[in-house]
Amino acid sequence: MRTTSTRTILIWTLVALVGAVGWTVLALSRGEEVSAAWMVAAALGSYAIAYRFYAKFIAYKVLKVDKTRATPAERLDNGIDFHPTDRRVLLGHHFAAIAGAGPLVGPVLAAQMGYLPGTIWIIAGVIFAGAVQDMVVLFFSTRRDGRSLGQMAREEIGPFGGAAALLATFAIMIILLGVLALVIVNALAQSPWGTFSIAMTIPIALLMGFYLRVLRPGRVAEVSLIGVALLLFALVAGRWVAESSWADTFTLAPSTLVVWMVAYGFIASILPVWMLLAPRDYLSTFMKIGTIFLLALGVVVALPTLKMDAVTDFASRGDGPVFAGSLFPFVFITIACGALSGFHSLISSGTTPKMIQKETQVRMIGYGSMLMESSVAVMALVAASIIDPGLYFAMNAPAGVIGDTVQNASQVVGSWGYQISPEALARAAENVEEASLLSRTGGAPTLAIGVSEIFSQVTGDGLRAFWYHFAIMFEALFILTALDAGTRVGRFMLQDMLGNIHRPFRNVSWKPGLVITSAIVCGLWGYFLWVGVHEPLGGINQLFPIFGISNQLLAAVALAVCTTLLVKSGRLKWAWITGVPLAWDATVTLTASWQKVFSSDPKVGFFKQRQVFQEAIDRGEVLPPAKTMDDMHTVVTNSTVDGVLSAVLALLIIVVIVDATRVCVRHVRRPALSTLSETPYVESKIIAPAGLFPTKEEKEEERRAIASAGSRSSAGAQ
Repeated sequence: MRTTSTRTILIWTLVALVGAVGWTVLALSRGEEVSAAWMVAAALGSYAIAYRFYAKFIAYKVLKVDKTRATPAERLDNGIDFHPTDRRVLLGHHFAAIAGAGPLVGPVLAAQMGYLPGTIWIIAGVIFAGAVQDMVVLFFSTRRDGRSLGQMAREEIGPFGGAAALLATFAIMIILLGVLALVIVNALAQSPWGTFSIAMTIPIALLMGFYLRVLRPGRVAEVSLIGVALLLFALVAGRWVAESSWADTFTLAPSTLVVWMVAYGFIASILPVWMLLAPRDYLSTFMKIGTIFLLALGVVVALPTLKMDAVTDFASRGDGPVFAGSLFPFVFITIACGALSGFHSLISSGTTPKMIQKETQVRMIGYGSMLMESSVAVMALVAASIIDPGLYFAMNAPAGVIGDTVQNASQVVGSWGYQISPEALARAAENVEEASLLSRTGGAPTLAIGVSEIFSQVTGDGLRAFWYHFAIMFEALFILTALDAGTRVGRFMLQDMLGNIHRPFRNVSWKPGLVITSAIVCGLWGYFLWVGVHEPLGGINQLFPIFGISNQLLAAVALAVCTTLLVKSGRLKWAWITGVPLAWDATVTLTASWQKVFSSDPKVGFFKQRQVFQEAIDRGEVLPPAKTMDDMHTVVTNSTVDGVLSAVLALLIIVVIVDATRVCVRHVRRPALSTLSETPYVESKIIAPAGLFPTKEEKEEERRAIASAGSRSSAGAQ
């Protein structure tokens, strides 16, 4: 026993040292080359320490997870929305559902400020805020029959603050789904390789679902091997298709993709979770984690250096070409998923609590999945920081700023202090078989360039174009899994809202209700997407500028609900665990909201932008990004809508926080007045491990359960 204890201490001391050395190099290096491997070391060392100690402390000391308590999946199992799901499959589903565009795109855009601010926020943010939020929301939702975040707010905070939370969370959810869908359309449009490969994941997932449910129940290892083999074949076959006569069949226009995506979102939302949603997310997780693991391995092997400055001048000036605004608060808004994301709280109070087998699994699935997503964000920041800064800014600055020729782009980027020749810009596009890389905004192409840079250093420069297009398709798969799960969660949220008016809607598996609400949710985000695809400045493009703020405002709602529940459930001394992240998130996000509404800089403030464009219209002048006078009027409308929405959402969140504070203060003063909507205890009959790998005690418990079942079966036969 003493030897084991000593070995454990040595192992964790070594892990801590690796993380500490990584942080030291990143923090103190100035003016010399820094290997990206140190960023990976800092992240992995920090994650390991956080999961082993902080997450375990919260799960067992604060939340007091109970393995003997039946979860909603066990008590309410109906094979549609409630279904006890193997922890490995559920881990894959949850990770795939939360890991959308955010961890890929946000860090790439935030690299404008330098690699150090983003690295600090991604790692510290996930450990103390993001992963905590995901785990605590999952725990409390599991204790409440899988209630949605807005409904928990209504039941625990009260009808006033709860109504504000319900309205805010649903509105933000539609915005988030529309933005995710737009990123997928942009990635897959005119891409037969990506379209074919992603389409093939649907029949593969259906096969896996029926295999686990009907053919070989419980054989997760078998179905994993089958699914991975078929997925790899689909990826390879995608390139064959792109180079064959079938290419035209899978080369879809953006409007066609919109129709297919809305149809897929609707079907995935109403089918039983075991049939499509869970196996497809589990399948895509292999590709996601596999690619990120290989990317990290490539960094360790190739040891690329970080070419971006640790902190750029744009961080203090706030006039960056990628996005306007200073480091505080906008780095913390731009990097959402990977550090702290309100969207995750919707999954943690949506599909996952209706599928989890044991309360003890919330640590692995809630906290662990978020650490996995944070590692994706770190690798995205690495990819953006190892390419030439001149190329980075040429790719991410809008065409209205750098022009549409490599000569003009080179000159403008050079004026910012980052030199790159026109020949280098043309060669970079040629290397990945693209006509041009100028103004490829949105983050996804930049990430693909970084991925191709790392992999080509390991496999040879001849495969650079292959890795670039592979990364583009990889990103689309990453995001689509968040869209289908998000649509289902949107359906749950709408059912909870309507259930307050018409009681049958409270049964989330009531077939008329699930069809009606799924159609409404898909119709809403589908409408914004359709308009956005056909009008470059309209539809979801209109709401894109408030994506980051909306997401972080949603996190404030989630953390406010969690803090309230900690206080009301007798955990007042531990309320700081979510209370401190809430205070930070509220400060950052409300500051950003204030600036976006009232800033006198037209690049930041919506209403100032509206004023500038309206005055230009009065003069008969057209300003970029508008190209016509009609576009000018659209920009004025968009600025007005975004400004009003930013103000309204901020006010709704303030109402939620103030009402939650009132409830907490009242409970401290007069606990007898408080009520909890927690479901009564029911003993669990399921035996399942808490972590990915069962401990000796869990193996013994399972062995005893099997032996006991065998004895009862023999006695019954006699």
